[in-house]
Amino acid sequence: MPAYTLTYPLLAALSAVLLPFAAFLLTAVLGKKAKHGTISIVAISLSLLAAGYAFTQVWGNTPIHIQWHWFTIGRHAFHVGLLLDNMAVLMLVLVCLIALPVHCYSIAYMRGDPGIHRYWAYLSLFCFAMLGLVVADNLLLMYICWELVGFASYLLIGFWYTRDAAVQANKKAFIVNRIGDIGFLLGIAILHSSFGTLDIQALFGPQGLLTAPMGADTPAIAAEGTITSGWLTVAGLAFFLGTMAKSAQFPLHVWLPDAMEGPTSVSSLIHAATMVAAGVFLLARVFPIFDDTTLLVITTTGTVTAFAAAYFALAQYDIKKILAFSTISQLGFMMVGIGIGMYHVALFHLVTHAFFKCLLFLSAGAIIHGMQHAKEKHQLDIDPQDIRHMGGLRRHMPLTFTTMLIASLALAGFPFTAGYLSKDALLVHAFEWAALHGEAAIAIPLVLVIVSILTSFYIFRLLAKVFFARPSVLANNDIHIHEASRWMLAPMAFLAFCSLFPIFTFHPLNDGQVWLLHGLVAEAPTLPPLRPLHILVPALATAATLVMATLAWRWYVNGHYPIRTKGVLYRLSERQGYLNELYDAIIVRPLLKLSLLLLWIDHHVVDGAINGMATAGRSLAGIAAWIDYHLVDGLIRLVGNLAWGAGHVLRRSQTGRVQQYVALVFFIVLVILLYHIFAQA
Repeated sequence: MPAYTLTYPLLAALSAVLLPFAAFLLTAVLGKKAKHGTISIVAISLSLLAAGYAFTQVWGNTPIHIQWHWFTIGRHAFHVGLLLDNMAVLMLVLVCLIALPVHCYSIAYMRGDPGIHRYWAYLSLFCFAMLGLVVADNLLLMYICWELVGFASYLLIGFWYTRDAAVQANKKAFIVNRIGDIGFLLGIAILHSSFGTLDIQALFGPQGLLTAPMGADTPAIAAEGTITSGWLTVAGLAFFLGTMAKSAQFPLHVWLPDAMEGPTSVSSLIHAATMVAAGVFLLARVFPIFDDTTLLVITTTGTVTAFAAAYFALAQYDIKKILAFSTISQLGFMMVGIGIGMYHVALFHLVTHAFFKCLLFLSAGAIIHGMQHAKEKHQLDIDPQDIRHMGGLRRHMPLTFTTMLIASLALAGFPFTAGYLSKDALLVHAFEWAALHGEAAIAIPLVLVIVSILTSFYIFRLLAKVFFARPSVLANNDIHIHEASRWMLAPMAFLAFCSLFPIFTFHPLNDGQVWLLHGLVAEAPTLPPLRPLHILVPALATAATLVMATLAWRWYVNGHYPIRTKGVLYRLSERQGYLNELYDAIIVRPLLKLSLLLLWIDHHVVDGAINGMATAGRSLAGIAAWIDYHLVDGLIRLVGNLAWGAGHVLRRSQTGRVQQYVALVFFIVLVILLYHIFAQA
């Protein structure tokens, strides 16, 4: 066990985790009195301060680790504790830094909602679970927080539980994530059975039990445990299965677009630095367990996910679903970063993506908020989330347009944004990885380039239709969409600044100067650099972004749209590859039919057998009752009746009259005499 005491950084980290939990408990106790969210906002603000202090004390220094005895099963003792290293304190600050603007934004966005007190409680519970996950020092504690994150997201997605779509969405998210969680649990079981510990430092630290380098074909062997190469692959794939569900990787991504049924502020939190980021964080934590096979599976899955989600986003009209598929696509980028061994770059993209994706959702929420207000005020028959009903909003919401433009440029990887630094870094490293792995490997970075181009197109399509296209609803000059309130604009302005390059480096075009990468690179493997790619790839990506912006303007602003909306490829994109219909056909409906069959069997066979046995038992009991009543009880009653009859007869002879007694004696004597007389004769 580590010899550390509970130092100030550990106290700060523990406070950062427990403050949202305290806010959850207090809000739950107060109930409807806690509708203003003051408790939750103060708690997450203090958590941010505590996390910031822990970050300053740990970043770039020796990790801090403390444990307490938890419980013992047989000879195995389990401990619970905190692990503060560069990765943990980075995520600790990031979660708080994203959650606080979302909390502030929610003051205005959720104002007047009858269930607002539940909203604040769920939000605090969600933050507590995510913060606990990133500082957990062992896989079992991480799994508990992992499940709690899933439960809190279930509550938040289905917050408006009176809507059937929200109820179906939170059930879908919960069930799909349980599929992945089986993999996480299997991975934990394999490691514990092999090494007898779940301690992250003991397993994956610099001197950990899993000592095999990346790509080794030999089993990882340590003095205290052994795991064969086959089981190493199985364990790695098991952990990745957990990540596939939590971080929405193809084909387990189907829950995330439906999760948009929750409040937009919830969507921004789930899609930014919390729930979907948990899977990327997990893979970075357990990275030493991955062999070549697992890394190839991760890389391939991430590539397929990035392309499929970008393709599905092209024909969506719901503004939040476009951003949802954008999140899935960017998570695919991060998975590729893990798979090619550059998990520190994947974490860098996770951080930049957290800022600009949160900003995209909050900006979308401001637009939806304004459209909903116009719909109610003017009795319009529109969907406030459908971009076809928008257009020309740049004049009505200039500040929202500015923030969304910055976030969109960051998503597209345009120079001077944070997204340019992280996204192009992943592209460059993907080409460097392909150069080491043969000709077929070049397909991975080439597909990612296509995905980058598609990303630029669908985000500029969104901007064109929402802010520049000919107005649909606003054609009537009497209709005006109001700008968002200060409580919504202030968090958006903060996130817009964080989406630009200065927060990460003073060199806007060189990811080699990013302080975050310098803090993580010592713990991660590196690839041999190909210097020309560091100039060529970003230049080509930027040129492609400009081309896509021009194309989107021509198609959606000038009206020169050349694509038939009834074509096969268009419908395939619009219907999300028909995956939901496929799952419904091969999984949902067969399971429902199986359930009906089992119900019939239960009703007619199982219940029928039990009811038959019950009927036979009742019949047998009836026969036994008849025998008992008529024979056994009848015989007893006969004896009793005879005794009663005899007693009744004898009772009549007891009259108390002497004359009758004398006459009776005389009669008896007479009978006896007559008997003797006749007997002798």
